Parts: sequence; structure tokens; C-alpha cells
Amino acid sequence: MALLNVLRYPDARLHKTASPVTVFDEALKTLIQSLAETMYAAPGIGLAATQVDVHKQVIVLDVSEHHDALVVLVNPEIVDASGVSDIEEGCLSVPGVYDIVERAERVKVRAYDQSGKQFTLEAQGLLAVCIQHEMDHLKGKVFVEHLSQLKQQRVRAKLAKQLRKSA
Repeated sequence: MALLNVLRYPDARLHKTASPVTVFDEALKTLIQSLAETMYAAPGIGLAATQVDVHKQVIVLDVSEHHDALVVLVNPEIVDASGVSDIEEGCLSVPGVYDIVERAERVKVRAYDQSGKQFTLEAQGLLAVCIQHEMDHLKGKVFVEHLSQLKQQRVRAKLAKQLRKSA
């Protein structure tokens, strides 16, 4: 497998809407494995295919302490949500930026595994927030776009400064 290039905000490709997966084949399994390797190497706790310029509804997550509990969601759909979370978020596509986004504390998600078998997952806390964050990517939305206009301007300025320093 290969480490994939994670797109950086405000790259326009992060705003593309992902298409549902219709074929569950070896190419999908390879994508999932590469997504997982990229997420772990970053290091991160979630990665959507959109973030690596693959516009398919595929998410990998692992919020476990030892990074040994990979969750794969293909064509995820939230079927129930409740409560309000106050967990600070970050994003591999927006390095060094953290803020609280209002999200549900608990979610029930219907999705498919890499083989095309449908399942339901109930999540709360960090896993629930991570699922919602990654699902936003599939819709072409980055977490900072939930913030105020002023905070978004500050994020863009900070990222532009980071880019200048690395150039």
C-alpha cells in the first residue's frame, strides 16, 4: 500500500461531494488500506477519501489509545443523533488549527464494510464527533467552515503564513 497525499485547506478539491461506492472490490480494499496507513502515519484519528482527492464515500477512523481499533465506514448515513458535544476538533487538512464545533454527542450510523455488508454502529463522545467530522468531508465541508467568519479568516491567514515559512 502507499501513503497518500492529504489535501490542505483551502484546496478546492476538499469541497467536492463524494459519490456513493457501488463496487466493493479489491481496489476499494486497497484504498481503505492506504487511507488507514496514511491516517496512522499522519498521525490522525480519522480520514475521509475526499481528503486524499478520491471522491468516494469512504471513511477510516481509529480513536483507540493504541491505534488498534480501525473502523471503516463506506456510504455512511446518520440515522439518529442526540445530545451536544463540546470536544475540540482538529483536521489533517487544516494542520495546527483546533476549535470546538457543535455536533451531536451520540450518533447511530448505517454503513457498509469493505466487503459490502451493511451494519449499524452506535457511537458517542470522540468517536461520534469524528464520524460527523469525516462525514462533513464527504459532503465537501471542512470543519473550520462551521466557525465564525472572523475565525475562518484567522485560519486562512495562519495557514498562509505556515505555507510561506515552509516554502
